[in-house]
Amino acid sequence: MIKRTLFFGSPTYLSTKNEQLVVNFPEEEKEEKTIPIEDLGFVVLENPQITLTNGLLMKLVQNKTAVITCDKQHLPCSLLQPLVGHTEQTVRYRHQLDASIPLKKNLWQQTVTAKISNQAAHLKLLGKYSLKLERWSNEVKSGDTQNHEAIAAAYYFQNLFDIEGFSRNQKGIPPNNLLNYGYAILRAIAARAIVSSGMLPSVGIFHHNKYNPFALADDVMEPYRPYVDALVYDIVESGCNLEELTTNLKTELLRIPALDVEIDGKQSPLMNAMSRTTNSLYDCFYGSSRKILYPEFR
Repeated sequence: MIKRTLFFGSPTYLSTKNEQLVVNFPEEEKEEKTIPIEDLGFVVLENPQITLTNGLLMKLVQNKTAVITCDKQHLPCSLLQPLVGHTEQTVRYRHQLDASIPLKKNLWQQTVTAKISNQAAHLKLLGKYSLKLERWSNEVKSGDTQNHEAIAAAYYFQNLFDIEGFSRNQKGIPPNNLLNYGYAILRAIAARAIVSSGMLPSVGIFHHNKYNPFALADDVMEPYRPYVDALVYDIVESGCNLEELTTNLKTELLRIPALDVEIDGKQSPLMNAMSRTTNSLYDCFYGSSRKILYPEFR
């Protein structure tokens, strides 16, 4: 089942009754709305005048619904997740924490290879075939000691958008603002899946900055980035104004959890595919598998 994503950008009062999310608009003459909580995967709260009851927060967390809040720049800045995301959480933590350095290096090698392969496939789909990316995807070594991930990313973005002076930079010119927003949503999807698989999102296989509470999310989301890039590319090609992240643009980007991807030979919504990825990652930590399942860009 595809979980729904709700976005609230105006003053709203959110509560719960009969296992439903109840939506009231105190400043607008709109009818009260109700949505089954079990249908929700993500709730994005942008307006600072949104009020939620504690009873609703409890039910959302119990349903493993990711509650995302935004900052003054309207970018996602926090994620609420349950303390207990899996019945075997304690033993799963132990297997994750006990993972050997060689295993982590191998897992990062798989991750970088999958990311570069998907970047190459995206450019090829756009008629911008790159032999370099395909070659680099086959040259990634254990732990990516030659830093192919960064080299490929720089080349990929130099050739992706037909925009003079564009480079990938969080504070750079549009569509960097769209990419920032899309990647933040993708990061929340990854963190939600990691917690649901009974692992710690702060303990990565490659990313390990002590100030980063979502290091593992930053790892496993890498091969999924080209799906965000493809969505942003389509928005850019539509010719709309990119200077401001309007509600319409955010609505397009909030489609990310439901995007169709191919994983293990089957079509799946991206958020479901991410759960398959994190479950396969735990299998690697446990020792029952040596391969992470990542989507293949088509």
